[in-house]
Amino acid sequence: MGKMQVLGVVAVVLALYCVHAKVYFREEFLDGDEWRSRWVNSKHKSDYGEWKLTAGNFYGDAEKDKGTSCDDELSHLYTLILNPDQTYEVKIDNEKVESGSLEDDWDFLPPKKIKDPEAKKPEDWDDRAKIDDADDTKPEDWDKPENIPDPDAKKPEDWDEDMDGEWEPPMIPNPDYKGEWKPKQIDNPNYKGPWVHPEIDNPEYSADSNIYKFDNIGVLGLDLWQVKSGTIFDNFLITDDVKEAEDIAQETWGVTKEPEKKMKQEQDDLKRKEEEEKNKEQDTEADEEEDLDEEEDEDEEEGEEEIKDFEEAISEMDNKEAKPDHTEL
Repeated sequence: MGKMQVLGVVAVVLALYCVHAKVYFREEFLDGDEWRSRWVNSKHKSDYGEWKLTAGNFYGDAEKDKGTSCDDELSHLYTLILNPDQTYEVKIDNEKVESGSLEDDWDFLPPKKIKDPEAKKPEDWDDRAKIDDADDTKPEDWDKPENIPDPDAKKPEDWDEDMDGEWEPPMIPNPDYKGEWKPKQIDNPNYKGPWVHPEIDNPEYSADSNIYKFDNIGVLGLDLWQVKSGTIFDNFLITDDVKEAEDIAQETWGVTKEPEKKMKQEQDDLKRKEEEEKNKEQDTEADEEEDLDEEEDEDEEEGEEEIKDFEEAISEMDNKEAKPDHTEL
């Protein structure tokens, strides 16, 4: 139980209906780095991820919500209940998501039945539902090449056979090509259906009515495979009492989940506001650049108009000077 961002928090309830509740294991990571003396990081490979203590990005209590971090989403409560009747139940956030039989759904025991090693499919057993039609024959005009020379291609005028070799037109897909011929399929008159391998009782199977029961819980291990780091684990609990598990869940995950949601919502709102301000600034800058470009275009057009007016004025003056003076007699 407790806190684990994305993957959640874990509680395991064993051997229910005991007279006295017993807690086999509990970890809340409340004593700083002392957790390192209780947990061992595997050294089987050198590229394993590192563990550290963190409350994550969203939390109800920064100290109580610290767990080992290996996305930044909300915490979830994960509960596994093992019952004396050999059944199990999985809960997420106190809601049942899966249940079933320990023996049927898990490989705790060898299978009850195995395939008979002495049984073999009869040689005359025909399991082909369809077969080729023996009376179907390939049409005489079926075989056509997949590619043919391009009839519209012409040898280039500058083609030199001494230098370039004999010219050959390029190949193009043959429109008459039909592909590989296969006879049509018909129902197999000798079809017997799929052969089912007979089964026998497994001599290695032995019933066990205590699959649910763990007399000695030595360690609790985490075997993880993830492509993105950041998962947080907190508040592990192994007990034999459902009520005890529910009470501790309420004391930990139940107390911090709502403040955590509130904190995440506040951070999301702040991030959205910052994005809106950023987009607004970018839009303002874009508008200013657009206005500046328009002003430059207008200035350029005005300059061109002034030059044009000046050239027209010069042209008129030249025309006046070119006209001869008239003297009346």
